[in-house]
Amino acid sequence: MLLIKTYRDAFHGLNRQTWLLSLVIFINRCGTMAIPFMSIYVTEQLHRSIGDAGLIITLFGLGSIAGSLFGGYLTEKLGFRLTQIITAALGGLLFIGFGLVHNFWVLCALCTGASLFAEAFRPANYAAIATYAAEGTITRANSLNRLATNVGFGIGSSLGGILAALNYQWLFWGEGGSYILGSFLIILLLPKTNPAAAPQLSDATTQPPSTPPKQPSIFTDLPFIRFLVLTTVYTTCFFLLFRLVPVYWKEQWKISESTIGLLMGLNGFIVACFELILVRYFERRNPNTAFYIAAGVTLTAVGYGLLTLPGSFPVISGGACVLLITAGEMLAMPFIGSFVLQRAKDHNIAKYSSAYALSWSIARIAGPSLGSIVIQHWGYTTLWVTIIATCLICAILFSPIYRAQPAPSRE
Repeated sequence: MLLIKTYRDAFHGLNRQTWLLSLVIFINRCGTMAIPFMSIYVTEQLHRSIGDAGLIITLFGLGSIAGSLFGGYLTEKLGFRLTQIITAALGGLLFIGFGLVHNFWVLCALCTGASLFAEAFRPANYAAIATYAAEGTITRANSLNRLATNVGFGIGSSLGGILAALNYQWLFWGEGGSYILGSFLIILLLPKTNPAAAPQLSDATTQPPSTPPKQPSIFTDLPFIRFLVLTTVYTTCFFLLFRLVPVYWKEQWKISESTIGLLMGLNGFIVACFELILVRYFERRNPNTAFYIAAGVTLTAVGYGLLTLPGSFPVISGGACVLLITAGEMLAMPFIGSFVLQRAKDHNIAKYSSAYALSWSIARIAGPSLGSIVIQHWGYTTLWVTIIATCLICAILFSPIYRAQPAPSRE
């Protein structure tokens, strides 16, 4: 009952367009089928090395970085509605093509292009949230969008495992088809013009601000730079759950694709159901966010520690691994994000947020590429031990940064 009441209170009063937009992002994220199985597809189906699998995932990350910039440019030139339609449709077609081609270098090009258009959808989607949301509801509209993303990811990963177990071609058709369906839903359901009075960029008053003074570069904010480095290292470790851990489960623990999909989907469902409640509870109980970040990173280390144990009960061990790493994510990620807003000054929040987003993009690239190199030369156990030690060091180093945090809490 607490879960239902919390979400009812959080999302009551959102307008029809906001709910329809969340439906679109839900359908779009349900297409997250192929990405968790990309490495398995390259190694098991195409019989390529783990290094080649790492290259594919690295190119996917590079395409994501380019897509973030490209999506912002298209949104500025074409508007958020047309940009979403174009990028979702083209991304879907490229994912379908990925399943039809077997030449490795063509696959590299298709992977880069597919990730570019898939990621270019996001900036336009964020702009749509700000535009469609009624005045005073932008924060809750973003929360609804995150909930739809997590539930969609959970369903997509679960369905992806089932499709991969039957036929990998269906996996790529499922991912591409969901993107294309989302594109048609935007055409059919979402209006061409702004349904709200004006784009609402925050829940605060939108009176025209006076000309702000020139703000110093974020590179002069040394505590924030140290925080950003630690965040990049932590997220690099975290993202391996979705990139190389499935390969380990398949190769070493002999878990089927369908079960791997269910284990991956467990992450999205847990986050969707419990993150909002946990964050609200912890915020009220103890404002020391450094403690929660350190605890979350430590739980991530414990989760990876389970991978070093013998796989006598692989599904149980795999589920416990996902549960612990997801618990760490729910503790660390929301408070890491809040630090960015707290550290930013009134007129440079965009710069701080962009730097934070860049750290995630770097993590998506660094994790698979470095991880695959470690696996090739020293094996999986060495990788897991390295991740455990890295997370524990990050947990220790996160705390001192908060002593330099002067800003009060803000939404």
